[in-house]
Amino acid sequence: MTDEIGVLLATARRWRADGHGLALATVVKTWGSAPRRPGAMLLVRDDGLFEGSVSGGCVEGAVIAAAQLRIGKGGGELLRFGVASELAWEVGLACGGEIEVLVQALDGSGFPPELLERLEAARGAGEALSIGYNFQDGRATEGAAGDFVHRFDPPLRLMIVGAVHIAQALAPMAAALGHKVLIVDPRGAFAAGPRFTGLEVDARWPDEALAAWRPDSASAVVVLSHDPKLDDGALAAALRSDAFYVAALGSRKSHAARLERLRAMGFADEALARIEGPAGLPIGAANPAEIALSIAAGMVRAWRTRG
Repeated sequence: MTDEIGVLLATARRWRADGHGLALATVVKTWGSAPRRPGAMLLVRDDGLFEGSVSGGCVEGAVIAAAQLRIGKGGGELLRFGVASELAWEVGLACGGEIEVLVQALDGSGFPPELLERLEAARGAGEALSIGYNFQDGRATEGAAGDFVHRFDPPLRLMIVGAVHIAQALAPMAAALGHKVLIVDPRGAFAAGPRFTGLEVDARWPDEALAAWRPDSASAVVVLSHDPKLDDGALAAALRSDAFYVAALGSRKSHAARLERLRAMGFADEALARIEGPAGLPIGAANPAEIALSIAAGMVRAWRTRG
């Protein structure tokens, strides 16, 4: 999985520069088996080319047709698909799912182009941005006002501290889940060679790397080195950040010792409770790939259940 919103924003910027008329379709409500969550977006060009998805394919054709018409009209309109709709069987939602999609021209009367630019800038700065949608006039505005408000989070990122075997398995899993992955390990031999080819590797000490990386609310930090000289500094820096997931590999005994060291550094129990240790969900993992899977699952749970 890629950063879908990031790709859509870059595509919109490029298509606008080429002079195309555009429309945006945004999922604003779902029931039952609808395959995409609220906030999922589809960008449609005046010639029918599109980027993104609002349904995984089942209503895309109808939405694209409506979006092309909306480019010429301006403003926006709310589309409803589901079991009560005449299009239910045709679009593939007859199993019980329902979906509402707001289709807006990408102009001042619908979704202002400058709001897309603001969203792209916010994500680049590691900031969340809320956008409110008004169903009556079809306009989108920045902030928490509207019939539907969606918070767009920064891009997902993962820092793995420790270039170990588990990191080799975890990195591609995290990338498939949409995370931009950074491996940090100052021990040259660990990250050398082809083991992490194609991945960004930082040879600085973890606390220094974290200061430059600046974890935000869409960042995860997982420490795997088993070396307190690396792990403790990384965990301390992560706990001082807004990272949504902080985890450390090790037995319960080693984790208890780790918590004592962090308490001595001034961290209260409330802060220490943020650390998932041992890292990952308890699935009985017995090898590096299974341990990586349990950690990836822990990240997904933390992201999907965050407040």
